[in-house]
Amino acid sequence: MNGINVIISNKFQAMLANLEIDVIKHINGEFTIDELVSEFTNFYYNKMIIDITAIKNYENINVIQALSVNFDASKIILLLDDSEKVNSPLYMSQLVSMGIYNFTKSADAIKFLIDNPNTYKDVASYHQLNAVSEKPSLNENKYDNTRGFIGQRVIGFKNVTANAGSTTLVYMLKKQLEKNYKVKAVEVNSNDFALFGDKNLDSISSMQLDGYISDNSDAEVILVDFNGEVSDSVKEVIYLIEPGLTKLNKMYLQDKHIFDKLEGKKIVLNRSVLSEKDIDDFEKESRSKVFFNIPNLDDKEYNHEVLNNFLATLGFSRIGDEAKGLFSVFK
Repeated sequence: MNGINVIISNKFQAMLANLEIDVIKHINGEFTIDELVSEFTNFYYNKMIIDITAIKNYENINVIQALSVNFDASKIILLLDDSEKVNSPLYMSQLVSMGIYNFTKSADAIKFLIDNPNTYKDVASYHQLNAVSEKPSLNENKYDNTRGFIGQRVIGFKNVTANAGSTTLVYMLKKQLEKNYKVKAVEVNSNDFALFGDKNLDSISSMQLDGYISDNSDAEVILVDFNGEVSDSVKEVIYLIEPGLTKLNKMYLQDKHIFDKLEGKKIVLNRSVLSEKDIDDFEKESRSKVFFNIPNLDDKEYNHEVLNNFLATLGFSRIGDEAKGLFSVFK
């Protein structure tokens, strides 16, 4: 097996202990997400194999969402138990929405997934794009004094290549989401939102961001357009790359280690004209993974199916009947 792995076990400790894989660390018991974050921050590993019963309150999908936000979902392999909740179509669909593609009930499958991780195509049959979430839902407005906003989605957008379109994309996503969610959109350290003529778009300084999130705790979704450094208070961030040759060359000249810094983060190609083959080549050359591919879009149009599909991939279930397939989703 390639790489060194981590095992987090509880009910299935004996099963996982007998796996013939390289293990650098094995912990056993029940843990909160905070405890796991504390244990494995700045800890290098190939795959994190998690007995789902080792996660406290694992049947609550919000807890698993917190797991996916704090760890690289592509490195997680979940060993599921036999509970009705975990094996429900909705629960598994939400795992896929979070980017957790590697889950199984078999120890033999774990060994296979370490070297042959699933892509979206392998688990697409589990993904119910128009599923109605149970209570508490993924997007329930819930504040935890330890971890911050768990149910409420606070999502940041950051340009990696210059002018990759974060401001316009945030504006368009707000218009798309507000049909079914209570949404706020805010730009940090900029006044570009004024160009859209929408009074419901806010502009603040970086020092005001934490207060803004707290003041809008009744919003189900807050979209943040970052201009400058990304705030540590926003755990879920989308990194935008416009994959034109000139843009990419300029990005590399400014920082040759950029993709090392983006490892494990959600990379979205925006204003993209790349085909699926082009994206495969991009991933191989950059040694990265593309979360989603967004083509050039008309910001004057009211509805875009590709944005509905993007939002579905992020885990939003209340997006109407427009999202009929994951067009332009690669891996």
